[in-house]
Amino acid sequence: MSAMSSVALGISAVLLLMAAISLAGARWVEHEVPPLGHFIEVEGVRLHYVEAGVGPTVILLHGASANLRDMASSLMGPLSQHHRVIAFDRPGYGYSERPDRDWPNPARLADLVITAAERLGAERPVLVGHSWSGSVVMAGLLTQGARLRGGVLLSGVAGHWAGSVGWTYDVGGLPVIGPLFAHTLVFPAGMVLMPGMVQAVTAPNPVPPRYLNHIGARLALRPRTFRHNVTDMSRLNEYMQSLSTRYARIDRPLLVIHGEADELVPFWNHGQRLQAVVRDVQFSLIPDAGHAPHHTHTDAVVSAVETFAASLER
Repeated sequence: MSAMSSVALGISAVLLLMAAISLAGARWVEHEVPPLGHFIEVEGVRLHYVEAGVGPTVILLHGASANLRDMASSLMGPLSQHHRVIAFDRPGYGYSERPDRDWPNPARLADLVITAAERLGAERPVLVGHSWSGSVVMAGLLTQGARLRGGVLLSGVAGHWAGSVGWTYDVGGLPVIGPLFAHTLVFPAGMVLMPGMVQAVTAPNPVPPRYLNHIGARLALRPRTFRHNVTDMSRLNEYMQSLSTRYARIDRPLLVIHGEADELVPFWNHGQRLQAVVRDVQFSLIPDAGHAPHHTHTDAVVSAVETFAASLER
């Protein structure tokens, strides 16, 4: 056997071992972080959701690399004191299914969750979207406005941007290498690096106690979930370039809640610009807050959402 053949066999063995670790890790994570709620099928898509409370409906949608626990562990409890609150896993995240052939773009996602809420007896909700799901709020206000009372961007994406969103997405989007990366390296590397990486999400505030456990963050390390996240992130920028040209047509109220220190989705690019194009937009800026104000400044976020929702009932 040549030296080159020996090296190739060695690399193959290592990759197979890492793939086995990733597969076992995904099963372990699902055992440790099981589904929280119920399931409803809408247009062939099985959605996982949790709900609490009674009153006017508020829908909560999580951002990239997340699942419904992110919103349920922070906002659902306090908001459910005066509202019916429904949090969904986006298709391909947590425990919501996603057809491999499908990219559920933000407008389709808005239709899916609003339809699911209507089947659960919840009419004309306020749609709250964190980070990536800010796009769902904006698309929903444009395409499903008659079915919504209003929308809330929570550190939400509303514009497009220039440059990369991160090296993991760049590598994950490569042909051949991307799937290999997802099925071998993402889980073991993520288990080691994730505690440090989440500091960028809560900065400039410290990471709250047991934050990773509360939000079920390790579900994002499953190979298929990682690949869905890469697809969603890589397609969003172009989608937003087209969507944002139509914002002047929005006729439903919009609330923008944003941390002034958010460097991941900066306010100047995703919130401030809306003032010139959206007719009925309000702003709630939270000083010294970063990209996760629902965890670091929960009371301020809840107060802003409740005040906004109450104004829609008048």
